[in-house]
Amino acid sequence: MAGGKNSTAVTRFILLGFSDYPKLNAILFVIFLVIYLVTLTWNLCLITLIKVDSHLHTPMYFFLSNLSFLDICYVSSTAPKMLSDFFKEKKTISFGGCTAQYFIFSGMGLTECCLLAAMAYDRYAAICNPLLYTSIMSPTLCVWMVVGSYLSGFFGSMIQLCSLLQLYFCGPNVIDHFFCDLPQLLVLSCSDTLALQILKFVIAVVFGLLSVLIIMVSYGHIVEAILKISSAQGRSKAFNTCASHLMAVTLFYGSGLFVYMRPSSNDSFSYDKVVSVFYTMVIPMLNPLIYSLRNKEIKDALKRWEKRPGLDNEGPGFQSDLRYFLAV
Repeated sequence: MAGGKNSTAVTRFILLGFSDYPKLNAILFVIFLVIYLVTLTWNLCLITLIKVDSHLHTPMYFFLSNLSFLDICYVSSTAPKMLSDFFKEKKTISFGGCTAQYFIFSGMGLTECCLLAAMAYDRYAAICNPLLYTSIMSPTLCVWMVVGSYLSGFFGSMIQLCSLLQLYFCGPNVIDHFFCDLPQLLVLSCSDTLALQILKFVIAVVFGLLSVLIIMVSYGHIVEAILKISSAQGRSKAFNTCASHLMAVTLFYGSGLFVYMRPSSNDSFSYDKVVSVFYTMVIPMLNPLIYSLRNKEIKDALKRWEKRPGLDNEGPGFQSDLRYFLAV
């Protein structure tokens, strides 16, 4: 190795972003800006509605509000930098900024894996053990599940960051992506990255496959309980709810595992870039829709919000946003 273990010859990286499609830059900027703004609006509206309506102060909506907050932080770790780079001829990021971006992005992603598993367990407790639900999902347990999700997620991210900082970067410094992600950084390193590649795979297995296993087992019991429902309409409604949750989980985990459980190579980066758009921007935008748009309790909460005294004094804009984004 041509340098100290903890030193770096590269102080800045160049992000290629979507420079392969220069004629589409303006269109891509508008599309991604709209997606980012819609993501912020939908998730903020959902958090506010859950906060102000006491009927939604239940474990399910406690987890959902935390998921919305997590999605806002998750998409904000990459989107602002990506959007600003559309107007820059040279899209650069410092080594410190690059590693910090990856640490936050990775921490939020791993936390979401844990939180999705916690939400699946909550639904299992509610549907399969309705009489014991309140005692099982106590406020203390719910808080610890959320705190545990964050601690686990950022601990996993910290382990990867510490290993990443041990690598030596001597050039080239061009990242064929729109943000600093581990697979692209591994290819640029002049050090032996086998240990970190194995660590990346282990983290993906522990957080990804283990969370998926918890979700699948929970939903397996849920399906079994739903099949015992005598009403055909009740079964249909319950199955539709499960299908929506599983669709969100499949999109998030499917795209994430596709990127992080494969060996890093230059040939795969164009595919990684497209897939990354889904789990960094599209999924956070869709989560409020999937988890609440067709939810009767959310619609009832919106109606109660609209009937609150003095609502007109709060301005029609926010009321209109709530009606459009949460009750369509």
